[in-house]
Amino acid sequence: MLKKGKVIFGIGAVISVILLGFISVTLADKKPTVIVVLKASDSQYWKIMQAGMEKGFKDFGIDGKVLVPSEVSPQEQAVLLKKTYKEKPDLIITAPYSSSVSPVLKTFTDIPILFVDTNLPLDNKTAYIGTDNLDLGKKAGAFLASQLQPGDKVAIIGGDLSFSVFDERIEGATISLQDAGINIAYKNTGIPDDAKKIRSVITKLMQDQPDIKGVMTTHDTIALPVIQELKKQGLLIPVIGPDGLTEMVKLIADETVPGTTAQNPYDMGYLSVETAMKVLKGENVEPFVDSGVDIIIKENVHQRLSFYEKILK
Repeated sequence: MLKKGKVIFGIGAVISVILLGFISVTLADKKPTVIVVLKASDSQYWKIMQAGMEKGFKDFGIDGKVLVPSEVSPQEQAVLLKKTYKEKPDLIITAPYSSSVSPVLKTFTDIPILFVDTNLPLDNKTAYIGTDNLDLGKKAGAFLASQLQPGDKVAIIGGDLSFSVFDERIEGATISLQDAGINIAYKNTGIPDDAKKIRSVITKLMQDQPDIKGVMTTHDTIALPVIQELKKQGLLIPVIGPDGLTEMVKLIADETVPGTTAQNPYDMGYLSVETAMKVLKGENVEPFVDSGVDIIIKENVHQRLSFYEKILK
């Protein structure tokens, strides 16, 4: 009887070991879940960033997905963020549309949150991964100044300043331009991303102040119509739009513009996932992970174009 009991106990122990091993393997194989909520997906910038994220998911063994709101608005992004939170992923990465989504994000207190591209001053944020936009503005302003002479007049044309990144870029550019002795003779902000409106602004500007020697914009969506309108008028003056997207890079390649400053959306996306993995492993991370700023000129423009073509094919 005792012998039979030992056999049963032994079998039970073996089964327990097998079950524990199976559970351990299952838990070890379970990938961490990360959900990304961006602002939009219809522009090249976001597509490049998403490519970097997807490479990060693969490299770091993360079960990740990228979501975008049905409409490009803070209201729709807030709805999507709430839905994402209910799914209870291990971590959320988001590019917040603006401070309008802060009330929703403040309620996410039991899931780590990383901001990418756009930073907001929230206490429950773990880290921001992206561009130092003040530095980007300074480098853009310095590059524009390098194409001019002290005393030359320039214009600054900016987008909606409810996006803090634009305000920071203008501040940085202003510092560098003034340090170089450049005269900021015109400043107009709050311009919508509408090519017709942008062309009308630059047309009137050049009629009123034909001695403008350069233009600084907050982003390429404004810079490109400005360049097109100036070219139409036979004016080839330097225009800086600090994003470095393909259309702008091509204009450097054909020497329509001398160069530009560029963000690194691919690196931004990849670094956000790398940072997410560190957080999930319990490692300490820096509150700001800088994705860097590049200067693109004719000597390195083809390298940039080749990279974009590879990513976006």
